[in-house]
Amino acid sequence: MLTAVDHIQLAAPPGSEPVLRDYYADVLGMTEIPKPPALAARGGCWFRADGVHLHLGIEHDFHPAKKAHPGLRVVDIESFAARLAACGAPVAWDTGLPGHRRFYSEDPVGNRLEFLEPCLRACGPGW
Repeated sequence: MLTAVDHIQLAAPPGSEPVLRDYYADVLGMTEIPKPPALAARGGCWFRADGVHLHLGIEHDFHPAKKAHPGLRVVDIESFAARLAACGAPVAWDTGLPGHRRFYSEDPVGNRLEFLEPCLRACGPGW
């Protein structure tokens, strides 16, 4: 019986760990967690934040995920979007999910990411 999602894995190109650390730790505010020694030799890096575990694994024939993506809940989505935009990340707002404010962005290697926040009251026109 399924009980939870343990982690999400995204692929990344060889040698991208420094930019991934800058983005996931410094921009998104996640904490890097050490990989077990047997897995660390493969490269990549792991991050967590409030129950979210995200793994970035090295893929030698890397192609960024442009459709498949994690949906990450945030608090104060307007400020979060401004923070990403200030760091040069794209922010594309989307009104297609009733009861939520959300936008799409990309990590530094081109993987699609969705950020969303449930509306506590009516989201307003177009939301």
